[in-house]
Amino acid sequence: MADGEDTTRRAARIALTVAVGAIALGYASAFRRTGPPIWAPWLLALGIPLALGAIMILGATKGRAGVGSLKIPFAFVILTLAVGFSAALAMPATESALSRLWLGLPARAAVIIYGIGLLPIVVLPVAYALTFKTQTLRAEDVERVRELGREFRERNPDATDSKRAPDTVDRALDESGGDPE
Repeated sequence: MADGEDTTRRAARIALTVAVGAIALGYASAFRRTGPPIWAPWLLALGIPLALGAIMILGATKGRAGVGSLKIPFAFVILTLAVGFSAALAMPATESALSRLWLGLPARAAVIIYGIGLLPIVVLPVAYALTFKTQTLRAEDVERVRELGREFRERNPDATDSKRAPDTVDRALDESGGDPE
């Protein structure tokens, strides 16, 4: 790797490419004359969490610093999704009216709703709230974005119409007294 290369973004892009390929192959296999093979849902069960994780990482990566303290919550969410989907696939399809319920749901549905649906909804907002100060843009970052916008407008005067597309960053900073917090 070259000096200064953003390894976090590069790894996330590779993971996203692999995940999208796995998802596409899983879906494409449904068009076989004999039906989807036994491995097709497993590609989805692993590809979807990998894709979601890669997208979260791409969105949260801040320069070459990576995702910082969001590593653990992101790993937890990716692992929870992969284990949840895999568990739901691995469990026998023996639900009936007499099946034992888990918090009011059949076992496989409970894994999906409570494991895949509920846990990430609880963990991610808490993680983002705890890391807000370190993961959001600083005043210097906002100023850099504003400067890049000014340079772009100077090079491309016809690219935007300021009456129809006001500079929302400038307006937001002006309204807040110049402090992005």
